[in-house]
Amino acid sequence: MSAPASGCTTDLVCLLCGRHVPYGNVQTCPACGPEGILDVRYDYDCVARTMTRESLEGRSRDHWRYAELLPVSPASAKPRLHIGWTPVYEVPRLAKELGAGRLFLKDDGRNPTSSFKDRASSVAVMKALEFGARTVACASTGNAASSLAGLSASVGIRSVIFLPERAPEPKVTQLLVFGAAVVKVRGTYEQAFDLCRSACGKFGWYNRNSGTNPFCVEGKKTAGLEIAEQFGSSVPDWVVVSVGDGCTIGGIGKGLDEMLHLGFIPRLPRLLGVQAECARPIVNAFESGSDLVPTSAETIADSIAVGTPRNWRRALAGIKKSGGSMIAVPDGEILDAIRITARLGGVFGEPAGVAGVAGLRRAIISGVIGSDESVLVVITGNGLKDIDSARRAAGEPISIAPEISSLEKALAQRGDAIP
Repeated sequence: MSAPASGCTTDLVCLLCGRHVPYGNVQTCPACGPEGILDVRYDYDCVARTMTRESLEGRSRDHWRYAELLPVSPASAKPRLHIGWTPVYEVPRLAKELGAGRLFLKDDGRNPTSSFKDRASSVAVMKALEFGARTVACASTGNAASSLAGLSASVGIRSVIFLPERAPEPKVTQLLVFGAAVVKVRGTYEQAFDLCRSACGKFGWYNRNSGTNPFCVEGKKTAGLEIAEQFGSSVPDWVVVSVGDGCTIGGIGKGLDEMLHLGFIPRLPRLLGVQAECARPIVNAFESGSDLVPTSAETIADSIAVGTPRNWRRALAGIKKSGGSMIAVPDGEILDAIRITARLGGVFGEPAGVAGVAGLRRAIISGVIGSDESVLVVITGNGLKDIDSARRAAGEPISIAPEISSLEKALAQRGDAIP
């Protein structure tokens, strides 16, 4: 075991049994095994001494600005890519369409590999270097894979990616461009996950899978830290996040909770977790109040197509602590959300990236979220990640002869106004 990399990191705690585990190259609780997901803990008095509103003003506008709350040495050379501090837009036209009071979008498709997952992968590659690994591996339906490939390339270490066959080709291409060793598994995401874990154990690769790697969640929580800092005393009533393995919403919830504890925000926003209707095991557990039961996972939103989520306890704990809720939406509504988020909000998201918008609409209709409440939806991935789904949502272009009369006829058929 090595000493904590961050001066304010203390140890790790099992979310299942509560056991304290010394900081080091450990992924799950030694007593509980794979079910024993670990959480990184900090000395918040230590954090508060140097991470203040005043000190943050002079720091770089990326997620490394929160050094005291990351398990990475401030002295370590970071990846030379700009990660985090993604923009927040108020979108009144989309708010009106959905029936929301005020609506904001946080566009994490602006990260280097066009997804939220860069936050986790950046921390993972730093931990791999700290622990002496030269190869990092993960199983993914797409975005975690491409982010790991890109971040590994940026620091000069190898990456091995295990993908289920359904992974969209644009994401596979991105992996190959970054030089990753890509292994397509003839099976489910869960089978790819298990094979990745076995390979890491056999070959000594560092396992980046955020379902079980506690340090990845610390990267993901930086979105929650940013939301708190970007909004301050005007923090929204709700934060809406799409949910697959559970670690993204769990991480964002942790970041918001830490900023409440440190006095950066006056209250904790309520979390709404959104899953696809045909990939909803965490929603089922939330509604039943029972332990998670694995399900099938068939949805166009490949990034949240997880039937056996590993970090479901963290997700549910964060949602319940915030007084939040969960909801599931069908693929048709996710496709519609791609279209309206782009046309009324100006942000182009992939299916999982805009699932939160579809969930918000359902939550307002059902009365879970009030029409006078303020809401932030985290857009977790750029629409070019899955161009086939985008084409299904967008419709077809006009095809005409190069004649003005053909144009007039085509516009009339579409019902568009003719200038």
